[in-house]
Order: sequence, then structure tokens, then C-alpha cells
Amino acid sequence: MSGSLNRRLASEAVQDGEFCWYALETRHRCEKKVVQQLTRLGVETFLPELIEIHRWSDRKKTVTIPLFAGYAFVKLDRSRASRLRVLQTPGVIGFVSSQGKAAPVPAEQVEHLRKLLRENVPCSLHAFLRAGQRVRVRGGCLDGVEGIYVDADSKKLIVSIDCLQRSVAVRVEGYELELV
Repeated sequence: MSGSLNRRLASEAVQDGEFCWYALETRHRCEKKVVQQLTRLGVETFLPELIEIHRWSDRKKTVTIPLFAGYAFVKLDRSRASRLRVLQTPGVIGFVSSQGKAAPVPAEQVEHLRKLLRENVPCSLHAFLRAGQRVRVRGGCLDGVEGIYVDADSKKLIVSIDCLQRSVAVRVEGYELELV
């Protein structure tokens, strides 16, 4: 890089000295390699992982897998130089962005996730559901039933009969739901 570009990037880093968490998209099954490389570069990283037991017909094996396949978190200042250094790391596809700009992840969300994993609270991936979305129940006696998700507090699903203009609310606590 030229001297003037280095000075400009350095001054930008000072102006934007605030550090934020960002989500990175990585190549398939490259999350751990990316995190190792970024850590060597002095970048603070976080790769949430789960421990699972994989079973085969002849054996069992405990494996550690990324909680969010294809994603890792990095804490950076807002400078362009920091983001560029991360983007040049092999295995990095890019930052999770909104309107073409890297979207910061609220620090409290990262900290809550860290706390859950640190305390070994049993957890598993769950569909990201919003009230009003159409969902389908997976498994159990309600397998295949579709309806409108009410909210996490009530844990209810609304099943409607359109032609009768009638609906039934069903408690779906303990059932796995997927978006339709």
C-alpha cells in the first residue's frame, strides 16, 4: 500500500475507534480455519460450537460442530482497513450485511450466546420464527400440521379452516417447528 493510503486508513481507524461485533460468512466447513487464521492476526473472534454424539453402526464419536454452520463472529473497529484485513483471509466469503454495509451484531446478543454455551445449557438450533409466519410441526402426533405461529410466549399455533372462517389454537410447546 502507498504511504498516503496507510495514513488515511490509520486516521480512519482512530476516528472510528469503536469496536463492534460482526457476523462473517465463511466457506462450507471452513469456520474453524478462518477463526484460527484471524486469531493469529490478532482479531478477536467467537465461534459458537455444540458438542454432538455422532453414531454409526459400529461406534459413537463425540464431535464439536459450529452452532451456525458457515458463520463466525469477529470484533473489529469500524475502520475500512480492519474489514479489508478480514475479507482477505482465505475462507471468508464476506460480512453479513444490510443495505450493502457490514451489519454490526449487538454485543449483548453475542454475550448471551457466550453465556449459554459457557454454562453448558442444553440448546439446539431452532427456526427463527416471527409472529404471523406460516409454520409446520415436525415430529410427534402433530407431524405435518400447518398453521400460523402466534408467539414464543404463548407457544401457540393457529390452525385455520379458511372456507369456514374458523380457527383453532393449539399449544405447540415441545414440538419442533419449521417455516413453510
